[in-house]
Amino acid sequence: MLIFISLASLAALIWIRYGLLPLRPLNSRLPGPDPLLQRTLKAVGAGEWEPAARLLADAGKDWDRRAYYVQHLARSAAWDGAAWLDAWDTARPQDPDVALMRACTQVEQAWKARGAQRASSTSQEQFDAFHQALCDARYDLAHAADLNPEDPTPHSKEIWVALGLGYSPDMTSALWDRVTERAPHLMTAHHGMLQYRSRKWRGSHTEAREFAARAAQDAPPGSLLKVLPLIAWYEEYECFAEESLHPEVFRSPHLIALVDAALEDVAAADGHPELPWVRHVLGYYLYRQGRYRAAVDQFRHVDGYTDALPWRYSAFPKLHYRSVRTRTMWGALLRRR
Repeated sequence: MLIFISLASLAALIWIRYGLLPLRPLNSRLPGPDPLLQRTLKAVGAGEWEPAARLLADAGKDWDRRAYYVQHLARSAAWDGAAWLDAWDTARPQDPDVALMRACTQVEQAWKARGAQRASSTSQEQFDAFHQALCDARYDLAHAADLNPEDPTPHSKEIWVALGLGYSPDMTSALWDRVTERAPHLMTAHHGMLQYRSRKWRGSHTEAREFAARAAQDAPPGSLLKVLPLIAWYEEYECFAEESLHPEVFRSPHLIALVDAALEDVAAADGHPELPWVRHVLGYYLYRQGRYRAAVDQFRHVDGYTDALPWRYSAFPKLHYRSVRTRTMWGALLRRR
């Protein structure tokens, strides 16, 4: 009996502290619910290519949506198998969307070969496979771009090739021009370029901050680009900080203003495919600022999904998400803020 009481007490403590209960499954492959995409991913997992073809065709020139779908389909092909893509290629060998999916899958396979560890923990064999796959992907992306000159997606995806191979400043500038000529406010491209400009890759903290600030300043409402300064700040101060930051750092007037600007952007972004991803970022910052009810409002839309910052950088992403979500709920309940 005492053992049972002790176990029950431990379970209650864990739930209160970390949100491990209830033990509902968490989806670590998507940032939020997208029934159409989820049905398509299930179909391609069963070897069916037609739903993927329809998904991209129906996206049309909604470049944000097209890039979002391509990203998740390419990841599925790289990690779960590309039999459906082979079948699509056989059925429609001249389809520009097949060429695009091939190229983007090659980029995903390159990063899969590299692994998620830092450079010091990555073997030379991994780097060799990574660089070779990126070189191949570069030509595949150029071919896809030739087949559909209007589409910014292959140029946006090439940013990750530039990041891995270390394009020169002139080459990167030319690539960025190709993206912005076609889609000046493409969220996927801006996030990729922010990574390129960061100190951990090809730039510096200053370059990343300045890039994010310019993009946010020039962005139209609803583009979601006003979240970029928050991502740049996280990359610089939180993600790689050797010591935990004091809570008051998150409550500076500067950071509160950045969060408020991003909240206004979110309010104008109904239907944007990247909206769930941004809600995770905002939910985290609002939690750190003690604005629990506002954080709850963000988490409410994406609960059950964890493919977003900051969880993606955590050693235990699901546990990290559960912990923050639960503390947020308790903060909203007990502090009424």
